[in-house]
Amino acid sequence: MTTFDLNFADDYFTLFGLPRVQSLDLAGLENCYRAVQAKVHPDKHAHATDADRRLAMQWATRVNEAFQTLKSPGRRARYLLQLLGHDPQIESNTAMPAEFLMGQMELREAVMEARAAADEAGLEAVRERLLDEIKAEYARLAELIDLTKDFTAAANLVRQLMFQEKLLNEIDDALEAVTA
Repeated sequence: MTTFDLNFADDYFTLFGLPRVQSLDLAGLENCYRAVQAKVHPDKHAHATDADRRLAMQWATRVNEAFQTLKSPGRRARYLLQLLGHDPQIESNTAMPAEFLMGQMELREAVMEARAAADEAGLEAVRERLLDEIKAEYARLAELIDLTKDFTAAANLVRQLMFQEKLLNEIDDALEAVTA
């Protein structure tokens, strides 16, 4: 019988033996992921019993889900806040600072204009500006969660980042349309 020295009840950080922090070392995460995946990968259990093969498949799925969640700063923050007992209220709390919303509207207008004009350079410029903002917000998010423990502010920032990430996807779609 195959034994897995893992516990399905463990959170994703514990699964990989990592601290519950937002400022996670991504290279360390990758190494831990590979080590755990090597233990549970279904190919390694191809000659095991049916039950153990199913268990290996369940573990591989869980490990992949955990890795995808932890490697994404936004998803990691949402998950971490929930573990810490602070629901970011993504569906129910849509309040955003007016200044932030105005900035988002301006960026969306710039994207629409650049897309309509097939202005690849304009789209790239907006994309780079947004990426810089997102990078700064992720750094601030790590500070709020890991250092100051201001989970309310972190939850607010998570919601803002979701807006920014959605806009980034729209820019990528516009770039794809313009360059096609």
